Amino acid sequence: MMKKINEKMRINLCRSLACLVVGLLSAHCHAAATNHEQVEEGAKKYLINQLNDNAQDTNIDVDIVKIDDRINIPECPTGFQYNASQEALSQSYISVRVSCKNNEWYLFTSGQVTRTKEIVVTQGAISPGTVLTSSNLTKAKVDVRRLRHTAFTDLESLIGARMKRRITDGQAIQSNMLCFVCKGDRITITAEIAGMEVKTAGIAQQDGVVGDNIKVINASSQKAIIARVASPEEVVIHL
Repeated sequence: MMKKINEKMRINLCRSLACLVVGLLSAHCHAAATNHEQVEEGAKKYLINQLNDNAQDTNIDVDIVKIDDRINIPECPTGFQYNASQEALSQSYISVRVSCKNNEWYLFTSGQVTRTKEIVVTQGAISPGTVLTSSNLTKAKVDVRRLRHTAFTDLESLIGARMKRRITDGQAIQSNMLCFVCKGDRITITAEIAGMEVKTAGIAQQDGVVGDNIKVINASSQKAIIARVASPEEVVIHL
């Protein structure tokens, strides 16, 4: 009888010890997972804060690469520190150094950065020579890495411009695709002299968007001048 009681006590003791070990291991794994998540979230917030300082009207999204669960991340009572070089912050993939003042531990993680901007895009396919109106323009968020030339954020400012090439539906409109004044156009030259305006006819010798300085021939004198594009019908010079 005594043997049975001892055997039962031994089995219960073994079970209790087993449960204690499993519990300790589970707590350890949970703490490790929490530290991994803390570092990943901290790196994301750090990058967003750094990038938003110079983002202006650009939207920033950061996707942090998951840290391998097998990597040991110790507790850091003073809080983890994050650092990335200025050169790295201009890239699409940014390496971030994570460290802790309490010890010499550190690791490098990285984040993939997507920069989008709401700009004017086409609404439907557009053929060369088409004059832009509000019906064939709309706005959408576009990855800025896809932009090679100046894009436009104001839809109204593009109305009246003429497309130089065929572009597809939803394509970002960039400065190299259009002209407000196109080579060969007959336009008005407005000369501003001491608060007065003098107007004469001219012929554009170059394509240009609003704000560009282009070469224009004065139709009366046949002299070439450089004037600033003000609209699809007018260029301006200051004398």
